[in-house]
Amino acid sequence: MENALDTGLTAWMLVSASLVLLMTPGLALFYGGMVRTKSVLNMMMMSYGAMAVVGVVYVLWGWSMSYSTDSIGGIVGNPFTHFGLADTITDGAGQYVLDGGLPVVVDVGFQVTFAIITVALISGAIADRARFGTWLVFTAFWVTLAYFPMAHMVWGGGLLSGDGPFASIAEPIDFAGGTVVHINAGVAALVLSLVIGKRAGFGTVALRPHNLPLVMLGAGLLWFGWFGFNAGSAYGADGVAGLAWLNTTTAAAAAILGWLVVERLRDGHATSLGAASGIVAGLVAITPAAGALSPVGSIALGGVAGVLCAYAVGLKYALGYDDSLDVVGVHLVAGLWGTVGVGFLATETGLFYGGGFSQLAVQVIIALLAVAISAVITTVIALGLKYTMGWRISPDDEALGIDAAVHAESGYDVGGVGASRASTLPGSTHPLPATASTATDHSEVPA
Repeated sequence: MENALDTGLTAWMLVSASLVLLMTPGLALFYGGMVRTKSVLNMMMMSYGAMAVVGVVYVLWGWSMSYSTDSIGGIVGNPFTHFGLADTITDGAGQYVLDGGLPVVVDVGFQVTFAIITVALISGAIADRARFGTWLVFTAFWVTLAYFPMAHMVWGGGLLSGDGPFASIAEPIDFAGGTVVHINAGVAALVLSLVIGKRAGFGTVALRPHNLPLVMLGAGLLWFGWFGFNAGSAYGADGVAGLAWLNTTTAAAAAILGWLVVERLRDGHATSLGAASGIVAGLVAITPAAGALSPVGSIALGGVAGVLCAYAVGLKYALGYDDSLDVVGVHLVAGLWGTVGVGFLATETGLFYGGGFSQLAVQVIIALLAVAISAVITTVIALGLKYTMGWRISPDDEALGIDAAVHAESGYDVGGVGASRASTLPGSTHPLPATASTATDHSEVPA
C-alpha cells in the first residue's frame, strides 16, 4: 500500500499537463499577433509544428533520454532503455507502473508538454524568414541533443541536479525550468538569429505587430497555462503547489508594473504590448524559483524582471542581431535573472535570508553551464542545417509573405481573396496577389 494509486495526485497532474499543453497554442496566438499580417499563419504553424515533432519523438526516445536511470556520464539517459516507453506504462503483470502514487504514464504526459513549449519558444526569434521544413528538422535534432540532455542533467539526477557535483556546495534549485526551458531556449534563439541573419528591412522599416488583441489573448492563455507549469511541478495538490501558484501570479503582476514604469518614464506611454511582454517576463523569472520564494520575494523578483527585460529587448538594435519577437530579451534575460535570483531570495538558503553565498554560487554556475551547453549544441545543429537544407526562404518569397509562399494561405481575407480560394487561383506561382499578401500598415513597407 505504500505506493498505492493516489487519485487526487493523478487528477492534479493530468490537469496540470493539460494546462501546460494549452500554453503552446497560447504562444502561437502571442507570437502570431506580434508579426505582420503576411506572416501570422507561418508563425503559428511553427508552434504547432513543434507540437507535432516533439509529441512523437518524446514517446520514442525523449522520456528515456530525460529520465532513464541508466545515465550516460550524468549527461543524458540511455535512449534505448525505455525506447517507445518500454517498461514505463505497465509492469510484467499488466499493472500500471506507479511512482509515489502517480502512474508514470501521467508523468510522461506532463513532461512532454514542457519539451514542446521549450522548442516552440525558440521560433519567435526567426519569424518571417525561415523554411518550415528546416524548422521541423531542427526541432527533432534540438530537442534530442539540447533539451533531453539538459532535462536529464537538471531533473533526471544528472550533473546539474541535487545528485550532481555542485550539491556539495548547495543543492541547485530549478523548480520548473529556468535552465532547462528558458535559458536553453533563449540561447538557442540567439544562435539561430545570428546564423540565419536579419529580416529584410530590419532596423530601417517599422516591423510592427499586426494584432495586439491577439497578443494579449495569447499572453492571458500563457499565464493561465503557466499554473500547470509551476504549480504542477510541485507534484502534489498541496501547500507547495499553492505557494507556487501564488508566487507565479505575484511575480507576473509585479513584472507588468516594472515594464510599464520603464515605458512610461522612457517613452512617455505605457503600451499593451509592454503589459503582455511584462506578463511573460515575470512568468519566466519565477519559473525556477516558484517553490523557493515567499510571495513578497516574488514581487521583487518579478518587478526586477519587468525592468530588466523592458531594457533588454533593445539590445538587438544596439548589437545588431535580429531576434524578431524578443525571445532573447525576455526568455534568456528573465531566465538568467530568475535562476540567479534564487540565490538571493530563496527563503531557506538565499543570501538575503542569511543563507550565505553558497546557493548564489551554485545558481550562477548552473546558469552559465546551461548557456554554454545550449550555445554549443545549437550552433552545431544550426550550421549543419544551414549548409545542407538551408534556412532562408528566397528574398522574393520574404517580400511577398511567408504565409502565401510557404503555406499557400492567407491569415485574412484581404481584397476579396480569402484563404479558402488561395489554392485555386490560376496563372501564378504564388496563390495570393502581392497587393493582398503585403497589405499592412504603410509604415512597414520599404520605400
